[in-house]
Amino acid sequence: MSTTAGQDQAALQLHLVLSDKAVAVYGAGAAVDNLTKLSAGASRETWTFDVVAPDGCDSIPLILKRDPLTHLADGSITAEASRFGVDRHTEGRLIELAGAAGVPAPQVAFFLDADARTTSGFAMQRLDGETLGRRILRDDAYAKARPRLAFQCGEAAARFHSIAADSLPPLDSMDVGEELNFYHDLMQATGHPYPGFEYGSRWLGERTEMAGRCHALVHGDFRNGNIVVGPEGLRGVLDWEIAHLGNPASDLGWMCVRSWRYGHFGKPVGGFGEIDDLLAGYEAGGGGPVSAEAIRYWEIFGTLRWGMLCIGMAYPEAGGPPVSMEKAAIGRRTAETEYDLLQLID
Repeated sequence: MSTTAGQDQAALQLHLVLSDKAVAVYGAGAAVDNLTKLSAGASRETWTFDVVAPDGCDSIPLILKRDPLTHLADGSITAEASRFGVDRHTEGRLIELAGAAGVPAPQVAFFLDADARTTSGFAMQRLDGETLGRRILRDDAYAKARPRLAFQCGEAAARFHSIAADSLPPLDSMDVGEELNFYHDLMQATGHPYPGFEYGSRWLGERTEMAGRCHALVHGDFRNGNIVVGPEGLRGVLDWEIAHLGNPASDLGWMCVRSWRYGHFGKPVGGFGEIDDLLAGYEAGGGGPVSAEAIRYWEIFGTLRWGMLCIGMAYPEAGGPPVSMEKAAIGRRTAETEYDLLQLID
């Protein structure tokens, strides 16, 4: 069976799965329309679709996120293995908890359980607004939003960082030393030299006291490109795929990584704002004090981390599926990120 035929079969199976779920959730007569796979996202499948209500009058716009599929020779499908990230039910539950804590977030409509037709996933409200970082920074429609976004992002971060630990689903913990060791092993496994990353890893390992000692829910990928923005500002925080327990300042530093500024390097927070505004919003949202030193440490750490993720995209796991065109394109950014890391340390 060709790859295209396998993908068509998977789309047909997904339509049937969603149709059954729509009837179960919204009532007999509910139907699924406009099911379309989106190109965004290298590690998860994202689909957009509408549920037409039983009365045929109302249409409910939704987004489905599910684990990516591997199409086998016999035509069956299975989940693609991933080294990083939470499962889809955990991600959906975190979005629900974030919304309850006052974070702008889409409402979760329902969950999918893995079976012979689909991998695990969840459907959520499709928010109006822009998610592409370059458009957020460039388009006139968001000119009034840009000066507000750093404060709003800081406020949102403070709220999801404050979610009580006993209400969270099981999450992995991130230790700085363990993470740096993992990155060292990843570089060694490729068989290629990365002197800039090796130097950056050693620099970070010698200065772990700069990181701080707080421990809370961490989004893990809180940045320009994973938020929904409207003309008035922040409308939603998306993509909780690599949430974990760790230092909440890491989310603020990640927002400042140069790659997420999309060429607008004069604005350290996502290409749209200043660190003072980010920290003011964090304080207004109930977050604890965060030093500029900690932000700098986690910006450097985030740059190293992004470089490691680029390497991981370029080299598939042993026995795993081959590298896709999208992952290969991300892998090409390894050298750019290594340069950014050296510039930051220097």
